[in-house]
Amino acid sequence: MADETHPRDEGPGNGVVPTLPELVALRQAVAGRRPAMRGRFGVSGHALSPLRGRGMEYAESREYVAGDDARHIDWRLTARTGRAHTKLFQAERERLSLIVADTAPTLYFGTRVRFKSVQAARAGAVAAWAAVRDGDRIAALRGSRREAPIAPAAGPRGALRVLDALTRWYAHAPDDDAGLGVALDHAQRLLRPGSRLVVLADPQSVAALPAQRWPALAHHHEVIVLLLTDPLETAPPKASLPFEDESHRVDVDLSVAAQRQAWRNEFVRPLDAALAQLPARGVRVQALSTEAESGAWLPLLGRNPPLVA
Repeated sequence: MADETHPRDEGPGNGVVPTLPELVALRQAVAGRRPAMRGRFGVSGHALSPLRGRGMEYAESREYVAGDDARHIDWRLTARTGRAHTKLFQAERERLSLIVADTAPTLYFGTRVRFKSVQAARAGAVAAWAAVRDGDRIAALRGSRREAPIAPAAGPRGALRVLDALTRWYAHAPDDDAGLGVALDHAQRLLRPGSRLVVLADPQSVAALPAQRWPALAHHHEVIVLLLTDPLETAPPKASLPFEDESHRVDVDLSVAAQRQAWRNEFVRPLDAALAQLPARGVRVQALSTEAESGAWLPLLGRNPPLVA
């Protein structure tokens, strides 16, 4: 059950189920923060879009790698160096901000301030309002084989469609959740080079994915993964804890070393692994506790996105 102690960004809501008014109110979490610098030349010179993808503006060249478009080979640099190079371009079109919502059953739980599912909805709302601020089109999806993604749209109207979906998805665990891997499959079909991808996930969902899922995404897009955690998971007391559902009760004695190690393997190890490994694969990652401000991850936005061919 969520604790009744609320941080200053809580707004309306009971911490167990997200509400549309509290997600709308989170626009204020973004309003006081400066948007990412647009362009590579600071405040002087031409202000190019932060989106790095195919477009009309040449950015630079790099060595050709398998899968690059042969139409963009830089023949002059190739001839000069003796190694194939491809041109990279600065896109001058609207960027897509895509929010991927993990809806694993393990998210619908919390002991401090709010459920992890509510924090996921709130972090997704912050991402949506940041997209409005930055002039992006906004879309959202989850791991479902039945429900279509929320189609991209710009402005407050696009954000409100995403917020409505987050409210529904995180009110209770959907019975058709197919996993984060399926959600990322959907995302790859929707993304275009230079998009921003914000993934709201339980650490166990990330641990279940093969490591090679991330480098390809990070090579072509700005990828941020927010790992939802609860203080009981990351720092449990050395005591016997009762857990109960509709059918039975289980007591876990965390004063016993073997039980604490099993607990750590279940909850802490996936979190530590993701925090250590994802940055090496080009992904920006942050743990977001249920008692943290929902916009605490905003400093991850606006760092130089990857160049893509």
